[in-house]
Amino acid sequence: MKKVVLSYSGGLDTSICIPLLREHYNFDSVVTVTVDVGQPDLKEAQKKGEKFSDRHYTVDAKDEFVHDYIFPAIKANGNYEGYVLGTALARPLIAKKTVEIAHKEKANALAHGCTGKGNDQFRFEAVFRTTNLDVIAPRRDLNLTREEEIEYARAHDIPVPVTKAKPWSVDENLWSRSIEGGKLEDPGYAPPEEIFQWTVPPGKAPNNPEIIRVGFKKGVPVALNGKRMNGVALIQRLNEIGGQHGVGRTDIIEDRILGLKARENYEHPAATILLTAHKDLEQVVLTRDEIKFKMLVDATWAELAYHGLVDDPLFADLSALIDKTQERVTGEVKVQLFKGNAKVVARESPNALYSKELVSFDVKMLDSKATEGYAKFYGLQARLFKKL
Repeated sequence: MKKVVLSYSGGLDTSICIPLLREHYNFDSVVTVTVDVGQPDLKEAQKKGEKFSDRHYTVDAKDEFVHDYIFPAIKANGNYEGYVLGTALARPLIAKKTVEIAHKEKANALAHGCTGKGNDQFRFEAVFRTTNLDVIAPRRDLNLTREEEIEYARAHDIPVPVTKAKPWSVDENLWSRSIEGGKLEDPGYAPPEEIFQWTVPPGKAPNNPEIIRVGFKKGVPVALNGKRMNGVALIQRLNEIGGQHGVGRTDIIEDRILGLKARENYEHPAATILLTAHKDLEQVVLTRDEIKFKMLVDATWAELAYHGLVDDPLFADLSALIDKTQERVTGEVKVQLFKGNAKVVARESPNALYSKELVSFDVKMLDSKATEGYAKFYGLQARLFKKL
């Protein structure tokens, strides 16, 4: 019996893959796997998976997603061209859980619902192709348009959450919510308010700012307003608080892996708050040279994460260096949330390299006259150059 395991979100793309795998690839059994990384529509995905596939699995991976993917991203100030890497971080984990089920089911093949233009095909297959199983991508093979997908779903009595008028493709997890497709593909089209669900319009956010306190230990957020919280709960709460203030909307032109430029819209309140707070805390704890070098490391780390290459040896090398720098990144940061902005207003750390006494204009701990010799040589080569 030919059996395939499909990574299944419950959306339009993966839902039509179930009958496509039977009709076009002659699989006798289609097993679906939904991996819980904090998306809100799991019940609907499970219901559809159980109805249309031969067997369905729902795997809870929220804690693993936070500890093994989101926390490292915070330590690395994870950001690719303004994107906080939400979907990119989740895909390798989802792929690994799908592979585990495929081995359990003794399947012949693995499948995903990605197109040939996006990034997710590479993120899934970087993991899938470490196995000896066949890899099937029905949407890529058949090159279906969004309209053709909707018509195919209706012909097979598959309920879908999109229409031809509102063909948004949405992906959600604990770290971010991405919205693309339809008119959003036009960079000149202003996104309608209806595409947003996590954040209120900044103009309609509360008229009074709110200040929150985020506690970090070794680069990882561990407390909110003085209360210790586990990672999942802390991120969920910050998504709620930040969303109420309109914090965490991003509208960017993003360079995909293939080199295609794509217009992407994201919501990520917790990510915005935590990344802002973490980077500020690093600024008071790390040395100038550490910060300078880590910026290069962080950028390369983010690019590898964006590409889904989290098993690459270089990714592990960079992560090791990043982890070393985070040993001192402990403290508390106060962040003001107001009308779509998250602004650090105060920070403190037992490991701060900042010295109020040394830097103050009102304290004579340093002999100002002692810096004169340094000033005489400062810019020496530039002065010599100007004499040429």
